[in-house]
Amino acid sequence: MEAILYISALIVALAFAILVIYLIKTLKSATKTLENTSATVEALEKQLRGITTESELLLKKTNVLADDLQQKSESLNTVFGAAKELGESMKTLNQSVHQVSTKISDQTSRNAETVSQAVQWGQAVLDFYTKFKQRKQQLDR
Repeated sequence: MEAILYISALIVALAFAILVIYLIKTLKSATKTLENTSATVEALEKQLRGITTESELLLKKTNVLADDLQQKSESLNTVFGAAKELGESMKTLNQSVHQVSTKISDQTSRNAETVSQAVQWGQAVLDFYTKFKQRKQQLDR
């Protein structure tokens, strides 16, 4: 009976040894997997640092560009203000020209009869002068 006890102890020891061997293999495999995972995480950290640095540079450039755009926009506001004032001046000038042309038209309409009479009198004086000159020439011959 003692032999059975030794055999069963030997079987238990062998089973335990096999269990430990498989446990060691599993742990080694888990260790390799964790090392690969650690290397991957380190590579990702390096890439993220690079991306973060580039993102910060891009953000700084974007801020500079936005400031420049803001300054140029403010400069354009003064140009548009000047253009508005110029437009208002032109409008005032057009109104003044319109008023002057309206006054001239009104004055011309009112004085049309007088001008017509002045032209007729002028024509009559010219005719009289021409006839006077012709008679004088005939008398001188």
